[in-house]
Amino acid sequence: MVEKEMSSKIHILAIPFPLQGHINPIVQFSKLLNSRGIKVTLVTTATLCSMLMQTQTGSIAIESAPDVSVDETECKDPIDLFIKSFQASISSSFRPIVEKMENSGCPVNFIACDVNMPWMLDLTHQLGLKGMAISTQSAAVAALFYHFQQGKIKLPPEEGETISLPLFPKMAESDLPSSIYAPELYPPLLQLVLSQNRSFLIADWLFFNTFDMLEDEILSWMANQWKIKTIGPMIPSKYLEHKLDDDKDYGICLFKPADDDISTQWLDSKDPASVVYVSFGSLANLQQNQVQEIASGLANSQCNFLWVVRASEETKLPANFLEEIKDRGLIVNWCSQLEVLAHQAVGCFLTHCGWNSTLEALSLGVPMVAMPLWADQPTNAKFIADIWQVGVRVKAGEKGIVSKGEVQRCIKEVLAGQNRRTLQENALKWKKLSNEAINGGSSEKNFEEFISELYKTVSSSL
Repeated sequence: MVEKEMSSKIHILAIPFPLQGHINPIVQFSKLLNSRGIKVTLVTTATLCSMLMQTQTGSIAIESAPDVSVDETECKDPIDLFIKSFQASISSSFRPIVEKMENSGCPVNFIACDVNMPWMLDLTHQLGLKGMAISTQSAAVAALFYHFQQGKIKLPPEEGETISLPLFPKMAESDLPSSIYAPELYPPLLQLVLSQNRSFLIADWLFFNTFDMLEDEILSWMANQWKIKTIGPMIPSKYLEHKLDDDKDYGICLFKPADDDISTQWLDSKDPASVVYVSFGSLANLQQNQVQEIASGLANSQCNFLWVVRASEETKLPANFLEEIKDRGLIVNWCSQLEVLAHQAVGCFLTHCGWNSTLEALSLGVPMVAMPLWADQPTNAKFIADIWQVGVRVKAGEKGIVSKGEVQRCIKEVLAGQNRRTLQENALKWKKLSNEAINGGSSEKNFEEFISELYKTVSSSL
């Protein structure tokens, strides 16, 4: 009764960075809070609100912040304009939204935001509220950006030398996040990700969507620097034997929900562990010759495959490809990735190595072919192949293109190679450990401690 009474006095505004990979874990975190009787309101821009498709979010409310025009002459590129427009919209609406909630009899106590939004934490503290920052990338990637800002990563390395950092494996330049090894290509993104280092210092709570056993040494080092806690993997409860009823998807999507019956029925017709699932996430824009190399590699592998190709990318497929592979392949514009990865027919995931996709594959025990494209993906691929040993990484050739032969080779290695059984056993090991973390293990304990701290904070203010 006391817990229920305390929960009813808590209201959290959750403000994710407006990309699907950032929205998913923060919405999942919000659902866990909501399941404890805590009111959560998701805040985003009016433009994004018009795009959101809400399916399963419990009683989480959504509040729209009016769009704010930004002087395009001050923005260097579309990415810069996107970031600044979002910040302007949320910054100008934050105080009015908080005042609106106060006047409605449901005052806001806390703010949850992406770790790359220290300006949001500044606004939070200006109103006398407490804020939590949530990292939607791995601890390893976060640590690399810290080391980079501290000047400890010297690029380019001397010929024949590797990059050496405490607690990290030996790394090549190509194992680093793209914003580090090619900062001139992504200046707004580099500025965005480096801003997390200030959040580490000013956040009242700092959460990472990972779990202790997955990145134990790096997390231990970080915990000595900052007050970080792991709460991952933040994926729907259906796939982690967790406690939320009917929690089978993230609940908010920027894409039209797929007809999952088509994918499921097709997978049902395939043998166990015989299908390669292929997806490069919500943002990838592959060159046409790369799409065609992947297509040829899949066709030549003679394996069954389910490939997510966004509608805007379909014209890049080889002519007559759909007809040629109709007996072994299925192309869809979108699908429930979790449902697919959880299906017994899937034995391999050809992935871009986004952090959400990586965590989902680890949590569901699916070996991977790692084909990183940019951002944090090269580092995730390094850990997938060399540290967690749950997959193989493709080797790009001339001009960064991965050949059809390399795609075929990696698929065969995962599904039928000499190390197949080792990859499968490691994948099942991480599946077990991820489930333990969120079911009585480190992540659940950290979450319960956080709930207790919320109660104490609210009770002390009464």
